Amino acid sequence: MGGDRVALTAIGRAPILAAPCAPGAARRRSSERGHRVPERVGRSQRAAERATPRDAGEMDESARAAIAAGRRVVLAEAEALRHLADHIGASFAEAVDLLASVRGRVVVTGMGKSGHIARKVAATLASTGTPALFVHPAEASHGDLGMITPEDAVVALSNSGETAELRDLTLYTRRFHIPLLAIVGRARSTLAEAADLALVLPEITEACPLGLAPTTSTTAMLALGDALAIALLERKGFGARQFAVFHPGGKLGAQLVRVEQLMRRDDELPLVGTATAMPEAVLEMTRKCLGCVGVVDDGGRLVGIVTDGDLRRHMGPDLMQRRVAEIMTRSPRTIDGRALAVEALALMNECAITVLFVLDDAGRPVGALHLHDCLRAGIA
Repeated sequence: MGGDRVALTAIGRAPILAAPCAPGAARRRSSERGHRVPERVGRSQRAAERATPRDAGEMDESARAAIAAGRRVVLAEAEALRHLADHIGASFAEAVDLLASVRGRVVVTGMGKSGHIARKVAATLASTGTPALFVHPAEASHGDLGMITPEDAVVALSNSGETAELRDLTLYTRRFHIPLLAIVGRARSTLAEAADLALVLPEITEACPLGLAPTTSTTAMLALGDALAIALLERKGFGARQFAVFHPGGKLGAQLVRVEQLMRRDDELPLVGTATAMPEAVLEMTRKCLGCVGVVDDGGRLVGIVTDGDLRRHMGPDLMQRRVAEIMTRSPRTIDGRALAVEALALMNECAITVLFVLDDAGRPVGALHLHDCLRAGIA
């Protein structure tokens, strides 16, 4: 990757530390209780001082060397990724075509550090719409070859292309005509020559000063695996709703929840007809605790909404003698139940409202989503 080095500004993040008590104050309070102050107070202060970031002028030689090594490695791997991006071309497009045509699953394999990368690539493929699994090459030789079917394709990772543990798996794919895609560091290698298609990494140098530990090469393999996964995602039109099916848990899952999963239904919906008297409408608002009531016509279609704000705007001595149709806000904001809850939350924020009615294809209300429903689900 040459001898050029790029300057990189380090961004530090200081730990949040509680301010320690002054030693004298601690001793005075302990003396009043008749206790001797233990030496650990001083030790905790010294630990806090060690944890506090030091200015460059205060760093010793070992600290400066560690920082220089960290920057050198990150810059080397960043340069390798730029070099890799420049080499992505027709063979990459062929690889995407090959994997997109698979009717079964994509089986990803590799040994050692390449095996760890292969596990991650398989997980990324599976979570982005391409069924995939990892098969350990050593276990494959002891029965796990039965996990691979003629409907599948195999992606094998090996920087040298000479990994002995991949031999049996490679021969198995050749015997049963299973497509084999190799991701290797050498074009003239056993694995690359045996494969139907090989993606060869550009010539890159490991970030390890000995040139031995897989560092830059595994980073390039990981990036190439991610590139294949995202290219396949785009090829298949895999969207946020499909993504939500595979990611129901955690913060990510909360962001992908659909409106129909959170909305109030059936008896929880505050609904009245256009001819309903205001006292009855207010009682319905109070019973259903949404701060509003939906107004439907004779066909059950939503035609308006009465909110707390509408009551305030029409406050007067004759308010309770009027009909809902005279007070309601016509054509209220609504949302489709299949929309993401984050989209509903964004709409509520944009329009400064707290409730959205959910309509079916005929315009009839089938649910209602309150701002607090989103917050309780962890969507914010």
